[in-house]
Amino acid sequence: MRKTVVITGGSGEIGSAISRKFAKNGYDVIISYNSNSKRATEFIATLPKGNHAAFHAPTTDSKKLKAFSDFVKDNYGKIDVLVNNAGITTPVAHENLDDLTDEWIDKIMQTNFRGSFSMVRAFKELLQKSTEDTALIVNISSIAGIFGIGSNVAYCASKAALDSMTRSLARALAPKIRVVSVSPGFVEGEYTSNIDPSFLKNQKDNTPLGRFALGEDVANAVLSTATMLKFSTGTIITVDGGRLLK
Repeated sequence: MRKTVVITGGSGEIGSAISRKFAKNGYDVIISYNSNSKRATEFIATLPKGNHAAFHAPTTDSKKLKAFSDFVKDNYGKIDVLVNNAGITTPVAHENLDDLTDEWIDKIMQTNFRGSFSMVRAFKELLQKSTEDTALIVNISSIAGIFGIGSNVAYCASKAALDSMTRSLARALAPKIRVVSVSPGFVEGEYTSNIDPSFLKNQKDNTPLGRFALGEDVANAVLSTATMLKFSTGTIITVDGGRLLK
């Protein structure tokens, strides 16, 4: 039986790299998307041959998540890996308390933390039906949750909450389901193209390996967690080029 992975935000910059990596390694890939149906369906068509699918399911909408899990149950029967990749943020200087509005705080926490928890709740039974020795949940976090440096204070807090959830659920769902955070630093691409170049240079200069991560680096870490690091759970795997060392 083919292995199956569900990836939220699976056609985005990091999500698409993860989706391609799993598809190339023989997984059926099911991605969710929030609003861009065209991008999601066109992306799915580019993946290597398999029983792939895209489904409209914002992670903050519990009814949509129930419909999503029913779709996967009816068409695949189980999943082996869940990747909670969907997330949002907005740039607000940490000292600028007034511009980090209540609306943005709620939106960030609802998507980055509550949305990931809701996905676990919705797909727990399908993970327990995995044909693997242990199923796997990967939460795409950020070193911002450890370091406290990121696009805004709420974003850092949301990723710290995600890491705490990883540890809690790793205890609660063992031994059948493993839970791991994969935590990049800056990821080169669309997001970094909109950031002050002088700030990025400072961050890169303080990264021991001398560059930012690529989507491929994050995808490699996620796949390795699924296929090789099978005795790891409740931990944070950083993909930051050593940025936390400085």
